[in-house]
Amino acid sequence: ASILDAGVKYGLIQKSGSWYQYQDKKIGQGHENAKGFLVANKDIAKAVEDKIKTESISKVLYPSDAIESGKALRLSQQYFFVSCAIQDIFRRFLEKSNDFIKLPDSVCIQLNDTHPALAIAEMMRLLIDVYGQEWDDAWNIVTRTFAYTNHTLLPEALETWPSKYFAHMLPRHLQIIYEINRRFMEFAREKFGENHEKLAKVSIVSGEGDHQIIRMANLSIVGSFSVNGVAKIHSELIKTSLVPEFYELWPEKFTNITNGITPRRWLLHANTNLATLISDKIGKDWIVNLDLLEKISDFAEDEEFVKKFTKIKKQNKELLRHEIFKRTNVALTTNSMFVVQAKRIHEYKRQLMTILQVIGDYLDIIKDNKKPAVAKTYIFAGKAAPSYNFAKLIIKLINNVASVVNNDPRTNDMIKVVYLPDYKVSLAEVLIPAADLSIQSSTAGFEASGTGNMKFALNGALTLGTLDGANIEIRECVGKENFYLFGLTEEEVQAKRATYNPRALYESNNYIKRILNALNSNMFCEKDYVLLFKPIFEELLNRDYYFVLEDLESFDKKMEEVEKDFLNREVWNKKAILNVARIGKFSSDRSIKE
Repeated sequence: ASILDAGVKYGLIQKSGSWYQYQDKKIGQGHENAKGFLVANKDIAKAVEDKIKTESISKVLYPSDAIESGKALRLSQQYFFVSCAIQDIFRRFLEKSNDFIKLPDSVCIQLNDTHPALAIAEMMRLLIDVYGQEWDDAWNIVTRTFAYTNHTLLPEALETWPSKYFAHMLPRHLQIIYEINRRFMEFAREKFGENHEKLAKVSIVSGEGDHQIIRMANLSIVGSFSVNGVAKIHSELIKTSLVPEFYELWPEKFTNITNGITPRRWLLHANTNLATLISDKIGKDWIVNLDLLEKISDFAEDEEFVKKFTKIKKQNKELLRHEIFKRTNVALTTNSMFVVQAKRIHEYKRQLMTILQVIGDYLDIIKDNKKPAVAKTYIFAGKAAPSYNFAKLIIKLINNVASVVNNDPRTNDMIKVVYLPDYKVSLAEVLIPAADLSIQSSTAGFEASGTGNMKFALNGALTLGTLDGANIEIRECVGKENFYLFGLTEEEVQAKRATYNPRALYESNNYIKRILNALNSNMFCEKDYVLLFKPIFEELLNRDYYFVLEDLESFDKKMEEVEKDFLNREVWNKKAILNVARIGKFSSDRSIKE
């Protein structure tokens, strides 16, 4: 019966009244004849099955790569999208010229991380197999067309594929990649001689036999004319830490283009009232030239402007309060400070540190009757990768802490915790304009750039963050007095790496010990789940690769400073307005021009 209905859906079978019809034959009334029909007409079932399979390529975003079928679907998705894009680019180009040597004069393809790197092999395939180009000519075209933006410093996040997937799904592309690598390695040997360690690091193909893998980042670098990082610190670390051998080969390829955000979405559309207030004071040209926001710094102490600015923030907090109640049934007060950490859930981004600080505040209240200087609402939002179980345990911890804290009368609304499910752009447009404080707490040296930090500052939130990613440049622009800095620097992280002992820190620091003991108890566990968060406790004590415990007390002390400043509305409002005024550098218009 489901096959019959699917046949109707996909136009393979017609239905008239109670009868089903295949081509010119009536095949049954209702579903009673479906079994006999399917035996005789398996071609329809096969056609429907194929239709459903092909549609699955674009149905599921980010399928889990923890299982073989998920990996295969991801690779087929990547190939499908890059093939469509390249064929469309060629179609447009061929409307004006059939001389592919001129393609790079008209077209630049920016590889946004490694996921579209297959486009390099696909363009080679099309140029050679379909359009009859010689290898050298095709490679010359490709390497003048592609540019690669790296988005991560985590080596394990640089995409690799077992060659068996290519052999099964994309055998011609595997041939092309082998030939690209063969020729590239000849070039690399001219530079490195027989330095096997360096040659192994730059090779696109790694390993032997069943363990052979294709490194998509290496393919992206080899096939592109430009490789850029997305913040000053990130771009330097690419050259010195991530791929120094490639930098040695092609220093001229490597550049920095700090990320940007579009003011049309993240201020004009998402925060219309603030956009209108700004336009009333300085005109509308800022919409296409964000540097002009600097003019509103003249109004940072203007009584009327400040009054309107704070009223708009209050209205935005009211909108978010209603949205949160609708989604989570948690009632908030907008008089509290809205502390927001909205980003992908990952250990290096350290949402874990923020929720541990919340636990510290909660324990201060219930055990010592020590209350924070100002009521705070902690709002978390973000998603974890499908198979990233530790990140999902962090999400569980946040939700369980929220359940305990929000329902304890002893907190008396001094602390509220919210985890917003299904975070996406439409929700971000409500969340970001309402934030008072933006948490940007990644371990120094791990965040490529971040763009949430830019969106929050553009909407008048102050930043509590580390010297990492674009935080460094944001702090330079808005002024260090308008940015709450805490934590180790990248150099300090590297220096401490060999000797860091988180267990000794736990034993010697009562603040940290109390929080971790609560984490390792059943305080935040449902009754049927004993010691649910012990894996987090053990990870922090035995490894703490991202220095959560090392930076936790620094984070807490800086939060106390934030609370005191928030009580002084005159000081706080000036800082917030200057953040908006001085964030103009971080426009995507500038990024794209660069």
